[in-house]
Amino acid sequence: MNPEILKLARVLDVDPARLDYLADVDQGEVRLLREQMTTTLFDANLVVLERMALASKLLPAGVTAKIAEKVFGPLLCARIAGLVDVSRGVDVAKRLSPKFLASVAAELDPRRATSIITRIPVATVVAVAEELTRREDWITLGRFVGHLPDDTVRRCIGLLDDAGLLRTAYVLDDRSRIDHVLALLGDDRLPALVRTAAADESLWAPALDVLGHLNEARRATVRPLLDELPEELRTRAEAALA
Repeated sequence: MNPEILKLARVLDVDPARLDYLADVDQGEVRLLREQMTTTLFDANLVVLERMALASKLLPAGVTAKIAEKVFGPLLCARIAGLVDVSRGVDVAKRLSPKFLASVAAELDPRRATSIITRIPVATVVAVAEELTRREDWITLGRFVGHLPDDTVRRCIGLLDDAGLLRTAYVLDDRSRIDHVLALLGDDRLPALVRTAAADESLWAPALDVLGHLNEARRATVRPLLDELPEELRTRAEAALA
């Protein structure tokens, strides 16, 4: 299924199958719709959220973190995250459990909290990535790749098996970063991804999408592997590489 439809379904909290009628719409337009809807959702009740963010400064960070987990919950915390002072947001985030942060990440628009995300300790980010991997939440992992430093990205996606990496790459928000992200993992990983996809038809779409975003040098490393693929996948892979 179109990766933008998968991500739009996440924003709307609906089964992706309900959005099948968008299959023929240009992916860029579906992405624009998703971003517009995200903005609308995050800007709803903005005045109240700004007051809550301001009020949170009156309490010690440890108390705020405890209230966040026990009272506010992930959705409300995600809405407030982009409104709090950066240093304050980082201080509170460091005190939250990785499981709770993973739930917040699933609800968060990372564009609104990049300054906080990039300042959270790497160990905490990796722990959150481990939890998201356990949940198989590829969409959330994919949304954050473009907002993290390369070393952090390398450590986080290094946690993924080949199938998980393909599914995450398929839903990256910044499609132009697919080749760069794979480069962070070294040359050995790409052949393994191709062979994994060959054995699982559900991975064909993600794998073909990845192949279509490789630079010419990496495409050259894939071409000798095409003979190992099932005939239909080989034909489609040749078209993607072309």
